[in-house]
Amino acid sequence: MNVTENLLISSKPQSLPEWQSYLKQQVSDLNYLFYHNGILEKRLVSELSVKAQLIVMGEKFTTVQLQKLLGLLTAESISTVRLCQPEMIAAVNVIRLDLNAFPASLKPRLDLFSKENNLDFALMAQFPDWSKPGLVLMDMDSTTIQIECIDEIARLYGVGEQVSAVTAQAMQGKLDFNESLRTRVSKLKGAPVSILKEVADNMPLMPGLTVLLTGLKEAGWRVAIASGGFNYFANRLKDELGFDAAVANTLEVIEDKLTGKVEGEIVNAQVKARTLFELADKFSVSMSQTVAIGDGANDLLMMETSAMGIAIHAKEIVQEKAAISLNNLDLQGALCILSARNHANWS
Repeated sequence: MNVTENLLISSKPQSLPEWQSYLKQQVSDLNYLFYHNGILEKRLVSELSVKAQLIVMGEKFTTVQLQKLLGLLTAESISTVRLCQPEMIAAVNVIRLDLNAFPASLKPRLDLFSKENNLDFALMAQFPDWSKPGLVLMDMDSTTIQIECIDEIARLYGVGEQVSAVTAQAMQGKLDFNESLRTRVSKLKGAPVSILKEVADNMPLMPGLTVLLTGLKEAGWRVAIASGGFNYFANRLKDELGFDAAVANTLEVIEDKLTGKVEGEIVNAQVKARTLFELADKFSVSMSQTVAIGDGANDLLMMETSAMGIAIHAKEIVQEKAAISLNNLDLQGALCILSARNHANWS
């Protein structure tokens, strides 16, 4: 049974929670809210053939922006949208919309809309289920922490410019990762091992990391690091922040000095993707419940292998290829995507 009423989205900007409160005051029996052929309507039943799910979020997300978004969806030949209750997650306005169509042109249009409105979005046929066990595998440098550790080691050792230039090219996918790592590490030959502690003692965490970790742990999810950086730093983060596992490269040390070599297998894109499979198996997590977060070209395979790949303030090539890109929010945006309510009942 459908009941269509004049449910307006105010032309005066309101926050989504304010609008939600307004609707509940105006419509006492509001169960499900739909946007159908340009008209907001309430329904007593929730039936919709869902082809895509869209989550839009921002520190400031107003009803005027929502109206523009609904107009964009209509212009993309999406005739029916089911709106879930807006909510605040980690101080972010979040709304989830279920769509009855998934045109190929939608993501580029949403990219432009989000840039113009300082919002982030996630668009998928289906998101991982927050209520079931899951696994998040994260890159380390410039993802869980704000620095590239190898660049910091090199800076302290006096070869910063030589190393950082190679790092930048490697993260953009312009160099073979294994060779670029060996080249960079060779510049560190003779550096005292004490430099590692100096860098580790001053690692700035990526904003939103602790919020994300807390939310994942509360939901019973596993979270791990797979890094092309070094295990000295990854293990420090694991021990201090409670990551469930950490995989990274090992710097060879002899007589308290770096030899300029890496021990064992290099953790490159292929190893990161393999690690996702191995950890999912170890923790008895379905691959449909896996998430990968990164910023560099060597994270792309891991992100493609997962059920949901998230690029966080990433290099251009990664933004182009990633399923989801966070460009305005920090890591708490990943928590917003995962934990956004997956039902539409407004009661």
